[in-house]
Amino acid sequence: MDADVLADAAYDSEAIRHQIAQQGGKACIRSHPMRQRKKRYDRHRYKHRNVIERFFRRIKQCRRIATRYEKKAANFAVFIWLAAGIARCT
Repeated sequence: MDADVLADAAYDSEAIRHQIAQQGGKACIRSHPMRQRKKRYDRHRYKHRNVIERFFRRIKQCRRIATRYEKKAANFAVFIWLAAGIARCT
């Protein structure tokens, strides 16, 4: 994996953090408010997590993407690329 995993506080569990570490990644997950001992995370990286969420929200505006009309993964991937290009321009 060798990458950072950005996730919301809802994904703050020891099992998820362990799985990320086991695959060679680094977790950047804000601690859940109910957690007794707060975990450290990179606030600068976490702040930019919303860019990814906004991107997915934009491409899901395309009905074909949201409902996944395409049966084959290759065809669906093409429409993802198209939606990403359109979402980027508007």
